[in-house]
Amino acid sequence: MYGIFMECWVALKLYGGNWALLLIFLAAALYLVIKEENIKKKIMLGVIPILILAGFLVPVTKIVYVAVVNKDGDTYYRVLWLIPMYVVIGYAACKLIVSFGKKAVARIALVVILALIACTGSLVYLNQYVSVAENLYHIPNDVIEICDRIKPDEGQPRVRAAFPSDLVHFVRQYDTNILMPYGREMVVPQWDYYNPVYEVMEKPETIDAEELLKATRETKCSYIILANDRKIDKDLTEFGLKVLDTVGKYIIYADSEILEN
Repeated sequence: MYGIFMECWVALKLYGGNWALLLIFLAAALYLVIKEENIKKKIMLGVIPILILAGFLVPVTKIVYVAVVNKDGDTYYRVLWLIPMYVVIGYAACKLIVSFGKKAVARIALVVILALIACTGSLVYLNQYVSVAENLYHIPNDVIEICDRIKPDEGQPRVRAAFPSDLVHFVRQYDTNILMPYGREMVVPQWDYYNPVYEVMEKPETIDAEELLKATRETKCSYIILANDRKIDKDLTEFGLKVLDTVGKYIIYADSEILEN
């Protein structure tokens, strides 16, 4: 049981990030439990969220979740999605501000609370996956050009292509006719999934061309997209692949062995 509890605790730590927002949520929920006079609101926004958070750490909850919902338990953290965290914080903050009565004090309290919440997070524009929009799709132009180049014709079956990990987030947003051997699940370190294409294409400093082709052909990849600065021990054209096009810094290789089958 202790081992399961520690698994739940680690999942909560990963979900909570720097813990600041979770602590604010707990403070808000406790404040509502104490100060809220409306019984329904007290229960819905104070008592139940705290019970869900506490129940998440109880080993029995995870045992039941694994038995009923997901046998691997790798989505157990989603139980925390049941907590209306921002509603609780927002409502408690408004209730606290109103309780001051005087406009001047209430305004100061509003600024302090907003500043406190803002300081708990990080600037979204510093995220590696956030950039200035280049088009109406809000995805990199390179992705659009690559997808347009390799997408199947009308009525043709979908194709599979191995993309660099920095592009996998965007491909499915643009064209669902292009499948990939791995998706965003591979670029989340804590999930620690295994995928043969990802192992040989992304993990080594220098790609083993033969191993890469073995993996992509086993997964029926018609195309391989590599950045031109990516190290590879042999040119893929030596194995029968053709350079279909170059888009920005990315080279599109077409594998006729898969395309013709």
